[in-house]
Amino acid sequence: MTLIEVERKRELPDSNSLRDRLAELGYRDIGCLNETDVYYSRPDVDFMETVECLRVRRRNGFAEVTYKPPSGADTHRVGDVIAKQETNVRLATPEQSDAARALLDALGMVELATVEKARTQYRHPERDNVVIAVDIVTGAGVFVETEITAGDRDAAIVDLERIEHELGIEGYPVVRLPYRDLVMATVRA
Repeated sequence: MTLIEVERKRELPDSNSLRDRLAELGYRDIGCLNETDVYYSRPDVDFMETVECLRVRRRNGFAEVTYKPPSGADTHRVGDVIAKQETNVRLATPEQSDAARALLDALGMVELATVEKARTQYRHPERDNVVIAVDIVTGAGVFVETEITAGDRDAAIVDLERIEHELGIEGYPVVRLPYRDLVMATVRA
């Protein structure tokens, strides 16, 4: 069975009340990560228009290259839920992220933006396929992402909506743009 990631992102005025609610519901802080993502596009295809993602991520002893296919009606659902199959290639060492970036540069890929974020992840002991991430993105703000990995897209969407309701975040604004786009917008402003 092919697994997909179903997620929705919301903007938070601050993260303190959400962190308290997560603790009340039994979610556990599974770690803080400082991530640096460098996003690319092709010279002949504008990934900003196709809403594709090619990035090199580096964080706390880990690095990977990720590709997410173009967005369309099949990847974006009602309620701004995104469901895509990702291709991830884990690099042997964090230092190899520099080599991956050099390779993409040598291939003529176009660097779009660098996103720096502090991410705190939470898991519930009875929901191993669910991650709640509180992100503080440099230059863009504070966000929460509810992410579910599942084989059944529709069931995952129902579960995502139930979890957001339990957390009390369903009233916060949905963020439709990826962090890449939010950071690029602040750089241009």
